[in-house]
Amino acid sequence: MEPLTLDMILVMSMIGLAIFLFIVEWVRVDVVAILMMVTLPLLHLVTPKEAFVGLSSNAVVSIIAVIIIGAGLDRTGMINKLVAPVLRIAGNSSSRIIIAISVTVAIISSFMQNIGAAALFLPAIQRISKMQKIPLSRLLMPIGFSAILGGTITLVGCSPLILLNDLLAPFNLEPFGLFDVTPIGLVLVVSGITCFVLLGRFILPQGEPMDGGESDSAISPSASSDPSKSDKDQTEFYELRTPDDFTDYRDPVFVEDLRRRYLLNVVAITEPPDYKVISPNPDVEVRSGIDLAVCGLKKDVLRMASAEGMHLKDNLEIYKDSLSTQAAGSVEVVVGPRSAFAGKSLKEINFQDRYHVTPLSVYRQEETYRAQIDDIVIQVGDVVELYGTWKRLTVLHKEGGLLFSLPSDAEEMRPEKTLWAGFWLVTALVMIMGFKIQLSVALMTGALGMILTRVLSIDEAYQSVDWRTIFLLAGLIPLGIATEKTGAAAWIAHSILSFIGDVSPIVLLTVIGILSTMFTLVISNVGATVLLVPLVVNMAIAAHTDPRMAALVVGLATSNSFMLPTHQVNALYMGPGHYRTVDFIKAGALVSVVFLVVMIAMISLVYGI
Repeated sequence: MEPLTLDMILVMSMIGLAIFLFIVEWVRVDVVAILMMVTLPLLHLVTPKEAFVGLSSNAVVSIIAVIIIGAGLDRTGMINKLVAPVLRIAGNSSSRIIIAISVTVAIISSFMQNIGAAALFLPAIQRISKMQKIPLSRLLMPIGFSAILGGTITLVGCSPLILLNDLLAPFNLEPFGLFDVTPIGLVLVVSGITCFVLLGRFILPQGEPMDGGESDSAISPSASSDPSKSDKDQTEFYELRTPDDFTDYRDPVFVEDLRRRYLLNVVAITEPPDYKVISPNPDVEVRSGIDLAVCGLKKDVLRMASAEGMHLKDNLEIYKDSLSTQAAGSVEVVVGPRSAFAGKSLKEINFQDRYHVTPLSVYRQEETYRAQIDDIVIQVGDVVELYGTWKRLTVLHKEGGLLFSLPSDAEEMRPEKTLWAGFWLVTALVMIMGFKIQLSVALMTGALGMILTRVLSIDEAYQSVDWRTIFLLAGLIPLGIATEKTGAAAWIAHSILSFIGDVSPIVLLTVIGILSTMFTLVISNVGATVLLVPLVVNMAIAAHTDPRMAALVVGLATSNSFMLPTHQVNALYMGPGHYRTVDFIKAGALVSVVFLVVMIAMISLVYGI
């Protein structure tokens, strides 16, 4: 084994710094990657050309193209058209529904980013839950896990597998083909679905059926942000009138004050002389002798009426028509991936002023927040309950970034472009399989074809790309180059092998699978892949095991991230499913073990290890 050099120490220090920053999240993961991209050439661990080679790599271009193709398929509404036939096949059985939707999501996920497939199906799953009266918590986790597993069916299904061939290139190893992983991925999907069909009643939270049936309107109203509440805890609408001396001898009272003091949301208020304002701004003053409508628990309404001297009316009077279910209502929305609202507080978004809708509550990781929610910074997967007129909610719906309970309006879709979208997807696949054209060139051809045939505009294509993921990939590639170039990967590999001793190829691949699973639970799957592939290839060469199989284990096992809600799909579904972290640990532990066993067994069977 070569002696430890200064360059090796510097590279390992940078790896340690990257892992530390991934875990503590002091800065975003893409910023960490850019930090690596800039620092490595400054330390002379890579050349400037090597530092930025990731931006033009086959993997990065392929991922951009896959995202654009997925956006094109979404824009045509092809996904929504699958819901009806899937329901006809599934019938009323929850097990058949889980199998049918899970298989469909897995297949879609094999050709587009799994977070995209999961996001596209979320409104449809919510609708099915209401129609069939099946608790959402029994549907979302199996389907979410299937979306993750579906990414292992083809080489373009997830970022680690797309990245794999680029990481093998420095070792002059034979690249993997588009469908080389398909037998393994299909069995992984089947085994995951089987776990939930046979053991779902033991590992899934049972939950309560979602209230309400199917609605003919564009957006379906929802009575409460938490379906597990009893009737006495349901929020309702109440109308009150302030006394004529309400503003005498006191500081002004604003709409936000009532929310903070009494946990009530003012959804309508009368401005002098007789102007009704639906979803007023938080800074609107509550004046004397006016009517207002609030949403909340009756005990809180009684408390406010008593403390503020307001008269609580028996029924809605002034706002009877304005707040009727035909004119207005509440709806639960999920903050989707790449949403422009993510990372902003409700005060910054300013729903009341921009869209004239009122945020009622925010549900996140087992907690429902109703007081002082304006300062809460919205995250992907958060469930926000909004109230407003259906017209205003539909405008917000069309804005994008929030996943409503029903599919998008037909005005947002381009169903007439469905054939073109399918044609360009098939064209890209034929170029890869039939003509052996490089992955990035074939996929970008499909993406460009969708733009030229106006399946989506060039601006929509740019907007669809998650540039955070692109810079994460591009920034970490030079770290992998430095790890191999300085000999750090070989040194770490020999150190690990000297610790575990001589083992059979199956045992070595199992150890690599467990190591990859542990890494992907605490850092991104892309980061784990870039850091581990050079390491495990060197380990396999030293142990006289096929290095391609070692790299393949990493590419697959970095999708084995079920035990914590750290994966984007798990984070997205955690809010709508009202899951707790312990729910993911309970179901994810079983699926993770099955994943490792099936993966090693299939690699051994298919490739004869």
